[in-house]
Amino acid sequence: MRLSLLALPLLLFAVPASAQQAVSSPDRLMHEQMLTLDTHLDTPVLFERRGWNFDQWHEYDWDNSQVDIARMEAGGLDGGFFVIYTPQGPLTPEGMAKARENALMRAAAIQRVVSANPDKLGFAYTADDAARLHREGKRIVYQSIENSYPLGNDVSLLPTFYRLGVRMASPAHNGSNQFSDSARPRPGDPVHNGLSTLGRQWVAEMNRLGMVVDGSHASDAAISQMIDLSKTPIVLSHHGPKAMFDHPRNIPDDLMRKLARSGGVMQMNTLFLVPMASVEGRDSIEERQAGWETMTPEQRRRLVADRSALDARAPQSFATIDLFMRSLLHAIKVMGVDHVGIGADWDGGGGLAGMKDITGLPIITARLRTAGYSPADIEKIWSGNTLRLLRQAERHAAGARK
Repeated sequence: MRLSLLALPLLLFAVPASAQQAVSSPDRLMHEQMLTLDTHLDTPVLFERRGWNFDQWHEYDWDNSQVDIARMEAGGLDGGFFVIYTPQGPLTPEGMAKARENALMRAAAIQRVVSANPDKLGFAYTADDAARLHREGKRIVYQSIENSYPLGNDVSLLPTFYRLGVRMASPAHNGSNQFSDSARPRPGDPVHNGLSTLGRQWVAEMNRLGMVVDGSHASDAAISQMIDLSKTPIVLSHHGPKAMFDHPRNIPDDLMRKLARSGGVMQMNTLFLVPMASVEGRDSIEERQAGWETMTPEQRRRLVADRSALDARAPQSFATIDLFMRSLLHAIKVMGVDHVGIGADWDGGGGLAGMKDITGLPIITARLRTAGYSPADIEKIWSGNTLRLLRQAERHAAGARK
């Protein structure tokens, strides 16, 4: 939503003081006037949490959530790809059937939330829909699949998800599966040396439908093969450079260059920039959090208190905004401004020290401006590059149907 100068003071009151101090009024206004998208919002995992409403303001310190409509407005996030995420399970008919059911339920939850907020949210199915919804003052809801495991042992279910509005998908998550090796395989996982035969069929079907191929969480070999096989440029929806931190979920500069040469885009993650803290008791807290929906108010208060005590004793590992910007600027230097975007992994473990939710996003715009990038280039990073990929996928699919 574009704001006037008269509306700016009202916005400032809605944003945390730390963010207000870090961003000048002109930079904040510039951010608000841009079309801003994030390619990996794990927030739909919260849509099934009893009593959690996407149209209400939430606090990270209370429920660990990072995205809602009110904070999208305060942080100037116009929308993005809302994720249908499925953890990797057993490669059995029973495991795949359960995963398929869960993925369809998550898709239904997204439909329910958008339908409940027709004046604030709108589904986007094409690249052009983003600008239309932006003009209408609505937040933009694209959909993506993280981990194609629910598709089972063929790709015939992909058109169903396409009809539901999904326009981006990745083959795997943590753990290799029937489609692809993972960047983080587990003992006993299948080994395909990249994509499996089924994974190659998956790429072809994605291209046929006009969906953007997402390589995040796949192995480097699989990413390289996706670049070679896909008829349209691929995306890494939440990824990072290995030069900043040597982690399996980050890629080396030579693969980044290959991605850029092919026209692809790497969306910069806030994760995997520092070592993740391993603290006794954190697993127990996370297990309790999984049962949030069925907890009484007293149990929830106790969980929040226990988590706060644990974080005080051993804070979670978050990269600083300075480190994130070094990572982003490194990617721009290696790949060029036309091949970099933002996919911070909000509500999926992402976040930065001093930027625990999306209300601080104008800081990134201000830092890019300070680094010398023009508003036009910054808007490419925030949305233009992503929409170009979607538009190329659409055009290829339309041409193939003729």
